[in-house]
Amino acid sequence: MENIRYDLITALPEIVIVSMAMFILLADLFLKPANRIAIYVLAQLALLGAAYFTFSTHVPSVNYAFSGTFVDDALSDVLKLMIYLGTSLIFVYSRQYIQQRDMFRGEFYALVLFSVVGMMIMVSGQNMLTLYVGLELLSLSLYALVALDRDNAKATEAAMKYFVLGALASGMLLYGMSMIYGMTGSLNIADINNALMAGTKIHSVLILGLVFIVSGLAFKLGAVPFQMWVPDVYEGSPTAVTILISSVPKLAAFALVMRLLVQGLPTLAADWQQMLMIMAVLSIVIGNVTAIAQTNLKRMLAYSTISHIGFVLYGLMSATMNGFIFAMFYVISYVLMTLAGFGIILLLSRKGFEADELDDLKGLNQRSPWHAFLMLIVMFSMAGIPPTLGFYAKFSVLQAAVAAGYVWLVVFAVLMAVIGAFYYLRVIKLMYFDAPTEHHAIEAPMDMRLVLGVNALALLVFGIMPEKIMELCIYAMTSSLS
Repeated sequence: MENIRYDLITALPEIVIVSMAMFILLADLFLKPANRIAIYVLAQLALLGAAYFTFSTHVPSVNYAFSGTFVDDALSDVLKLMIYLGTSLIFVYSRQYIQQRDMFRGEFYALVLFSVVGMMIMVSGQNMLTLYVGLELLSLSLYALVALDRDNAKATEAAMKYFVLGALASGMLLYGMSMIYGMTGSLNIADINNALMAGTKIHSVLILGLVFIVSGLAFKLGAVPFQMWVPDVYEGSPTAVTILISSVPKLAAFALVMRLLVQGLPTLAADWQQMLMIMAVLSIVIGNVTAIAQTNLKRMLAYSTISHIGFVLYGLMSATMNGFIFAMFYVISYVLMTLAGFGIILLLSRKGFEADELDDLKGLNQRSPWHAFLMLIVMFSMAGIPPTLGFYAKFSVLQAAVAAGYVWLVVFAVLMAVIGAFYYLRVIKLMYFDAPTEHHAIEAPMDMRLVLGVNALALLVFGIMPEKIMELCIYAMTSSLS
């Protein structure tokens, strides 16, 4: 009985989110359209409640629940808090957008909350089946969200592509997990590590299983050569869904990499390091070079995401504690940058108009100098120009790669980052030096304007003073991996 009580307390944040998601679905049936703002408030309260329980039950030690299939450690708690924060910002940024497109319904908020639960399970999973269940809950929720605007042909097409390729990637991941299970006799992450450390022969089946697992992880991250879905899904999805797909799920995917590769398969590090190295280099090349040719802003940011994932992999492929800390720092920085970037796109969009073309940003400084300045900070941060957060994030992961002996790869990454700066600076040129093609007044709720300003300015503040985020990452990693 005591074990059951402890299990439920450990999973209390997940229980809060699931309960509120189901309550929102029921409440939506009885609410008039004019009163649906209550659904938005309930969704925000669910995130606030989950954050409270995550924070209040936190202890520095590593604790296990549900017969060792669920872990509560500093890494999971920090990533969960970042997921709550990111999702809360998404709700603020997307509220006006979905109201104008008849998507302001209980289904939207319930599906987002279910995707949050999937991410939370991925972050805390200590068993391959638990991780897979979390991944599928996240994926299925995202597939439905992409297709939520049923009258939008592009969204429907994007949802079909995402579903088919996502199912293929999930199958590859599951196949790899089955091979690891067959060779070690366990699905538990710690037991798999112990079996390999105890001298289980590195059989070719283990390596083949690792290849399938890394392939599945690469798809979820959006790394080359499994990046085909990223630009099409980013462009085709409603922007309120694109901002979700592009941001917080990357935190969960990072946790999945940490659980499976770093905690479960460190004995095979020499093998997965080589795979991550190849994917990192290709992601930075293809992401940066292809982004230059884009005229659609969402597609450009999609290829930008691919290049950013390449930098995250630079930290992971070093296979050192510093590398993992800096990779986590980069993922958190990337999420903050992406939320601000897509937040500005949502701000500029209005009913019947999607501000998703580069030309839509022309002359933004003449229309709104403040929002042009915020976008300038975002673009500088994504390009890695000091003193923004993006510069410190890039510098950190490249520093870890140099320490691991990948000097020439770091030189190459720096050169590609310089090339990639072109398409970010092009956005700034359009905003400040071109005549505006749009003359409509920018209308947005005050809370959205305020939060967006804080989000973008945080990229500048944390770029100058990154210690707090770095200390959080150091604490999470050293407490969970030591």
